[in-house]
Amino acid sequence: MNYNKNAVGRDIPEYLEGIGELVPFKGEGKYLRTDRKASPKIRYGKRDESKLLGSIEEAVKKSGLKDGMTISFHHHLRNGDYVVNMVMKVIADMGIKDLTLAPSSLSPCHDKLIPLIEKGVITGIQSSGLRGELGEKISQGILKKPCIIRSHGGRARAIEDGELHIDVAFLAAPACDEYGNINGREGKAACGSLGYAIVDAQYADCVVAITDNLVPFPNIPASIGMMYVDYVVKVDAIGDPKGIVSGSIRFNDNPRDLLIANNAVKAIKASGLYKDGFRFQTGAAGSTLAVAKLLREEMKKDNIKASMALGGITGYMVTMLEEGLIDGIYDTQSFDLDAVRSIRENPKHFEQTASSYANPNNPTPAVNTLDFVLLGALEIDTDFNVNVMTRSDGVINQAVGGHQDTAPGAKMSLILAPLVRSRNPIIMDKVTTVCTPGESVDVVCTDYGIAVNPKRKDLIEKFEEAGIEIKDIKELQQMAEKLTGKPEEIKFSDEVVAVVEYRDGSIIDVINKEALSNRPSLCVC
Repeated sequence: MNYNKNAVGRDIPEYLEGIGELVPFKGEGKYLRTDRKASPKIRYGKRDESKLLGSIEEAVKKSGLKDGMTISFHHHLRNGDYVVNMVMKVIADMGIKDLTLAPSSLSPCHDKLIPLIEKGVITGIQSSGLRGELGEKISQGILKKPCIIRSHGGRARAIEDGELHIDVAFLAAPACDEYGNINGREGKAACGSLGYAIVDAQYADCVVAITDNLVPFPNIPASIGMMYVDYVVKVDAIGDPKGIVSGSIRFNDNPRDLLIANNAVKAIKASGLYKDGFRFQTGAAGSTLAVAKLLREEMKKDNIKASMALGGITGYMVTMLEEGLIDGIYDTQSFDLDAVRSIRENPKHFEQTASSYANPNNPTPAVNTLDFVLLGALEIDTDFNVNVMTRSDGVINQAVGGHQDTAPGAKMSLILAPLVRSRNPIIMDKVTTVCTPGESVDVVCTDYGIAVNPKRKDLIEKFEEAGIEIKDIKELQQMAEKLTGKPEEIKFSDEVVAVVEYRDGSIIDVINKEALSNRPSLCVC
């Protein structure tokens, strides 16, 4: 096999069976495409034909699904999703095989797909995330074709550019009418924003809405309009509400998270970006929630308001919106019940598509308007490259999500992580899998101090003026290794089980078949 070294020093195969030729990552903004965007197939509807069908099997038959095609799902129901497993069982029972599964992400509840992979019903997967036993099995090489891992923005780009062609999209619909107007605001499986599903509906050759909440026409406002939906199927339940959202995600006062958050807030306030009208994104992990809590307090004290909050939305953002601390929310994914309620009730809480959020081939994806973004990490190396996908033993267990979309888009990207997790150092010579390149990472905030990418001399000057102690990234690495010892290098086989695309479609890393000896797992906390 021939290899090309990419811009982060990883050896990328020239060609992989099941995928084709691979373009190595060239650097942020270096791989520019000039192709025209794809367009969906023309479909004709008849006035006297009902879209409402009696079963998923009937919908599969009418969709024209055949061996070798590509199907998609969305992941807004998260670990409470029933639809993927429900549809795939019907497809398997119908004898259809050799399918590529292209959901926006997969959760532990989808471990039931493993037997279908072993039987050849599913031979390829393209997704942002792979968790649980499914991720472990794919790391062991059970898929016929290497898995393709894309960011949220990268997935939207691949669909709109025609790189990922969806034959049939099966979309979980928390509320839907007989003509296919869909939203996620109402119903027992309400999930809020349907931002990841919208691009599927717009570009798939056939769209099937699967709902447990058939409502009278017109179901408005509609996240996905009836013009994009071919068939509607009513089922008993599309998901478990307990796995879809929690009551409200709340900060738990973990001392380690507080230390990390305090360092992050100090960095934000010293950056020069903390002023009226700033725009930001946080996540739903412990340390990023702690930042949201502390930032809210600082904004009140300093009489500063933000113009926009972005991304996956939690109750903290909703509270800040309702208090007038934020002018508006752009929501791609609602993480808790507060966010679901808010997007239903508040016109300043705006639903956006994955494409408008982060597609790099759009003139202004929302991520490009960010002043700062707060992100987690499984591993960070001394070149500031970040791994958010694989455990330290190389096993796939998480998701790229919007990590590599927001980091280059924001004026300042902050990585929040403890120095040590599960007796493993987080900062090391080389990360197991590069997901976000170091050139996109500006600041690393740990419970033992702050490191700044040397290329950001402007931030270094501002931090020094503010009296913030800056540690060299290698100093943090040494501190971590004093606590844990230096980890042994993991050896992998030559078999590639997955490729990690950068958001532009080039390959930033590959994941090889897992090692025989495993180390303790890591998870973003």
